[in-house]
Amino acid sequence: MKSINISLPDMMRAYVEEQVADGCYSTISEYFRELVRQDQKRKAKEHLETLLLEGLNSGNATPLTEQDWDDIRQAVRSKVQGDKGLNTNG
Repeated sequence: MKSINISLPDMMRAYVEEQVADGCYSTISEYFRELVRQDQKRKAKEHLETLLLEGLNSGNATPLTEQDWDDIRQAVRSKVQGDKGLNTNG
């Protein structure tokens, strides 16, 4: 694990130290790791919401045909074969 040094105003540093002292976190590093995890989750959620909205706004839904299912199966087979080829050669 690598270290990162950050500068905080006194009020922020006091707040972080208070969170650790209150037992919410065992170390200052743990506190910041949790902040990063929360930010990652927030961004992932925003990305998912964007994709869902794109899907909703992409037009009227149409039923999947047998050809659609065949195309999906073929795409999956190709992907699996490609991944197997990468694993055996690399």
